[in-house]
Amino acid sequence: MLDIPVPTHPTTLADWLDHAERLHPVTIDMGLDRVQRVARRMGLKLDCPVITVAGTNGKGSTCAMLEAIYTQSGYRTGVYTSPHLVHFEERCRVAGEAVASNDLVPAFAEVEVARKGQTGDDGGEISLSYFEFTTLAILRTLARSGLDVAILEVGLGGRLDAVNIIDADCAVITSIALDHMALLGNDREAIGSEKAGIMRTGRPVVVSDPVPPQSILDRALEVGANLWRLGKDFHFAGDQQQWGWAMHPSHGGRRYAGLAYPALRGANQLVNASGVLAAVEALRGRLPVTAQAVRNGLALVELPGRFQIVPGTPTLVLDVAHNPHSVAALAENLDAMGFYPGTHAVFGAMADKDLATMLERIAPLIDHWHLTDLPLPRASKATALQAMLDAHPATAPGGKSRVAGVHANPMDALRAAVSAADPADRIVVFGSFYTVGGVLQDGVPRMSAKHLSA
Repeated sequence: MLDIPVPTHPTTLADWLDHAERLHPVTIDMGLDRVQRVARRMGLKLDCPVITVAGTNGKGSTCAMLEAIYTQSGYRTGVYTSPHLVHFEERCRVAGEAVASNDLVPAFAEVEVARKGQTGDDGGEISLSYFEFTTLAILRTLARSGLDVAILEVGLGGRLDAVNIIDADCAVITSIALDHMALLGNDREAIGSEKAGIMRTGRPVVVSDPVPPQSILDRALEVGANLWRLGKDFHFAGDQQQWGWAMHPSHGGRRYAGLAYPALRGANQLVNASGVLAAVEALRGRLPVTAQAVRNGLALVELPGRFQIVPGTPTLVLDVAHNPHSVAALAENLDAMGFYPGTHAVFGAMADKDLATMLERIAPLIDHWHLTDLPLPRASKATALQAMLDAHPATAPGGKSRVAGVHANPMDALRAAVSAADPADRIVVFGSFYTVGGVLQDGVPRMSAKHLSA
């Protein structure tokens, strides 16, 4: 343990996060050189099998299912995911629980000492972005937690993401779609190439996208990774009651039949679960898992904000869908819920998203829009969203606006939606982690107009 001079450093997690936000001139700065240098100064490494998960959508669900299965197998798990919904501590879980804020503080202090060049011999102070600083602190916390397995979610891309300083024993690449194009490229091939950067020579890479970009397959061949591909190396099939999964004989031929559907809702979760089972098989030699642990893990997995249905009237659906692909999945899942007399949307989103495509895809299902500002400079203003909705025939049929109101924050928008909705209606909150997180600030809302208007 480094001897940290406490008086010269922040002493709370909130102060450390404020400090990390002020260090670097830009919010996102793709590249590994700076973060690798600080990691070397820290002597950072994880002494357990590491699973790194990249992709556009499905990463959080994949990490949650892996965590649940390994927990049910008796392993001590560590998970790093981002962003968080409400509290920063959600990003770091050990043994299934978010790490306490005070337990993160020493790791932040170590990062600061290494960043300033007070350790190591490669000289000079190094500027880190907020994400890089916090990633190093969480990785240090996980490294000290006595883990049996670490599950790391890539924040953005893969090749140049700070998580990629850790060599994955098994890489998982989920669905690839168009998002963050200004940073990752303008098509699926370019984006896939960035995601493929988490592969390592001679180690398994599970690709759960049913139609992966060719760039991912080419990269696996180029680096000599052991490719496990959905539809070729492993398969799944299901009916309305149950589903099954099987590996190709070349990978051992293991099968699971009569599986209950994962506790996470949505048709896309079978694709994610299939990739999870392939990763479990890929690491079976180091982390043996029983069939019962698989069944229990999939049955018990929880992940707030992923097609989460809150009991009560009206029905409340929370989903962090924030790009065209995930919004299309949300629309499909809403369609499968059956008939509701009215559907109210609480919607707030980042301005750099493909908002027109997102809104057009889900518009036929939404009767009333409650739009909200979000507390970030890159977020679209609710008034701008209103103008976009009112200008499009799909979202304002016959020139009649479906916008019920604009609001300063997601909770105000939800209160308005509850007040306007009939008990038999449903409300869907989506568009950003900040939109869903905004209605979860005080815990999961109890769905009644009386409670929410209090």
